[in-house]
Amino acid sequence: MVYNHLFSPVKIGSVEIPNRIALMPMGVLSPRMMNRDASYTKDGADYYIERAKGGTGLILTGIAPIPPGEFLPSIVNNPATYTENTKYLADGIHRYGSKVFVMISAMSGRAGTPGGIAPSALPNVWDPREVQREMTVDEIHQFVEWFAIGAKAAKDAGIDGVEVHAVHEGYLLDQFAISSFNKRTDEYGGSLENRLRFATEVVQAIKAKCGKEFPVSIRYSVKSYTKAFNRGAVPGEEFEEFGRDYEESKKVARMLQDAGYDMLDCDNGTYDAWYWPHPPVYMPKALNLADVALIKKEVDIPVICAGRFDDPALADQSIAEGKIDMMGMGRPLLADPDLPNKFKEDKLDDIRPCIACHFGCLARIVQFDYEKMALKDISCALNPRCGMENHYNITEAETKKKIAVVGGGIAGMEAARVCALRGHKVDLYEKNDILGGIFIAAAAFDFKDDDRRLIEWYRKQMKDTGVNVLLNTEFKPEDKDGYDEIFVATGAKERKLPIPGFDQPAVRYAVDVLQNQNIQDQNVVIVGAGLTGCELAYDLARKNKKVTLVETCPTILNVEGLSAANYNCLRDLMEYYKVDILKNSSVVKYEDGKAYIETVTYNEPNIRDRALNQSLQGIHKTVKPVEADTVVVSVGYVSDTELYDAIKADHVHLLGDAQRPSNLMGCIWSAYTTCLDI
Repeated sequence: MVYNHLFSPVKIGSVEIPNRIALMPMGVLSPRMMNRDASYTKDGADYYIERAKGGTGLILTGIAPIPPGEFLPSIVNNPATYTENTKYLADGIHRYGSKVFVMISAMSGRAGTPGGIAPSALPNVWDPREVQREMTVDEIHQFVEWFAIGAKAAKDAGIDGVEVHAVHEGYLLDQFAISSFNKRTDEYGGSLENRLRFATEVVQAIKAKCGKEFPVSIRYSVKSYTKAFNRGAVPGEEFEEFGRDYEESKKVARMLQDAGYDMLDCDNGTYDAWYWPHPPVYMPKALNLADVALIKKEVDIPVICAGRFDDPALADQSIAEGKIDMMGMGRPLLADPDLPNKFKEDKLDDIRPCIACHFGCLARIVQFDYEKMALKDISCALNPRCGMENHYNITEAETKKKIAVVGGGIAGMEAARVCALRGHKVDLYEKNDILGGIFIAAAAFDFKDDDRRLIEWYRKQMKDTGVNVLLNTEFKPEDKDGYDEIFVATGAKERKLPIPGFDQPAVRYAVDVLQNQNIQDQNVVIVGAGLTGCELAYDLARKNKKVTLVETCPTILNVEGLSAANYNCLRDLMEYYKVDILKNSSVVKYEDGKAYIETVTYNEPNIRDRALNQSLQGIHKTVKPVEADTVVVSVGYVSDTELYDAIKADHVHLLGDAQRPSNLMGCIWSAYTTCLDI
């Protein structure tokens, strides 16, 4: 298919963009990728240049902070070195015909460090007990000046424009713009004009310092989808908008255009509804398109639509119909930096899809590496080379070897793919009649179409790279002598529970339920509130089942590296669909269609760390029966190392869940990095 509209040029102010595909801003703050002056190191710049090489028309960088300080990089720390250091980024992107805008940021307001600044005294997002202090007028004026300094430094480096961060996602400028967050009584509060004064003064200061022709975009959330502080609204929910609604949004969009902004880079949400600007797999595809199209009617400047928007046919049609001007993608361009070129060449089957997991990107960029004493780099769960373009390249092996990979799950297929690309001769053994392993079950939810696309991508990779796939073939210990290297990726087995009554047909395990999708019973008890258990609870509850979720821990979703966007979304969806969550609880027996659930209560104190009740119960246990036509057990996995233990040697390598039960990121990264050295 030819996407003529998607691959037509578009002008943002005075700058022409070669096509309608934009890389959305995502945080790149680690010291390996960003200098103290907020310029990008060679590694950081090459991450962006790789996306330009892949055909992206407009590169919008992640935030370049402007407030100077000790803990975060800042352009204002040294504008002169920022300019000098940024020339490599600008020149590298221009080499491929693309354009680049740097996002300059006032940072987070109430979404930042507890006790920091905000438009008014507001509860911190992450610790609502802490209150942010109200900014002074002098501080606002200082920020406006910093924005202008940052924009001029970027322009002097050859950057094509800047994007102001933003009346978007509940960041500082957005908090000023929304009446629920802005309770000021001076010229920066009250009327809509006053609440937008900060954002207006920013663009005016930039234009004054950089010239009227220098393009300035603004990141813009059309609608907040926020019910209250720390309360988001899920898709389809009826609620009263606490933030910006449609009618005010139309006015805001027109006022931002009139103020001098040259483009609106649009999505939805706030930090209180964080899964809207960072939509996990549970959110719909192209979820913001209708809202952005509504705003497009109100303005004459270009608008970008972002948010799980990776369908080129839909983007091409939407541009043709005048609903949007550009297609914005973030994570899909991390998973596959060549995605635009593959769109253009109509090679959609060759695209490695983003699965909206956030493990390698949004969650990772705020994780701290205590060995390096630094923030971790942005990357991708599916693409370990993302952010490591200078380090993790697949190169031809000096010595070609004969390699066996045992297990056709994701880890096994990734190992086979990398080895084959390096020139090795690879046999892939799979004892079943299909490739995909346990991930076939994980991808069975109807909302995980991208997971299924990923399995198909891997299967195609096996063919395209010449891997010899041996289905219905079990690798025996005596087969090891014919290979120079052996990778054992035999996965893991479900953990079983020896509970009275759990030998009945009504008690099933998660993989069986996922593969068959055949629960007809009304009352379902799910044992285990990890990621799979919670996803099952959400899926069954939205299909009108009465679901009780049982977890032994005092909290649910105890998943290392899980993004707050995914956590909050799944929690809110389970609440919306009325999943009954029992924490500190376990099933002690299953009898006569009832699960007998023991719940342990403790002397938890009140918020003042004093007694919560007049009479303390100590560690108190109660058991109650719950109707359970079906019990689903989802309590994790145990590595299958039987083959590895039988053939263990220096040339035998253990990969994926067979090494340690993990998520998809752990499986892929262990396979990729191990095979680079073979």
